[in-house]
Amino acid sequence: MDGENIDIDREFDAVISRVGFIYFPDQQKALKGMKRALKASGRLGAIVYSTADKNQFFSIPVSIIRRRANLPPPAPGQPGPFSLGGDGVLRSALSQAGFHQIKEERVVAPLKMPSASKCLRFEKVSFGALHTMLAGLDEASKEAAWEEIENELRKFESPAGFEGPCELLVVSASA
Repeated sequence: MDGENIDIDREFDAVISRVGFIYFPDQQKALKGMKRALKASGRLGAIVYSTADKNQFFSIPVSIIRRRANLPPPAPGQPGPFSLGGDGVLRSALSQAGFHQIKEERVVAPLKMPSASKCLRFEKVSFGALHTMLAGLDEASKEAAWEEIENELRKFESPAGFEGPCELLVVSASA
């Protein structure tokens, strides 16, 4: 079912989202629908990325691609990986949608991989938005962007492997 058009009333005990809320263009419509789908005793649990500066494993590739593809920064309120990560932003969105007993915790969760090249491969496979952002570039320019990204990610390598900075917000709320 479309997350922005939930047509279910009070059927579920829980709503769980792992890095999903950040992609809804109409976050309030989606959150209100989720609340409506929960039983009166229902709970919501979610994880989102915090801010770009705390998630460099992903914000570095995004910023390099934005620069190379001449893409503007995201508009305020636009969905995206860091759209709910600022202080109080997710809490406020949940409160506005009618949730209460909201608890939020920041969790440092570095992305650990064998190498920066493995991280780049993971990002190429897992984050389709990066390919969409690169769509306007020719093949040589795309390859140059990927090479620059990998070179920048290497600063997080050590003899123990790659450890990319990542901070998550873990939130729970009652319907």
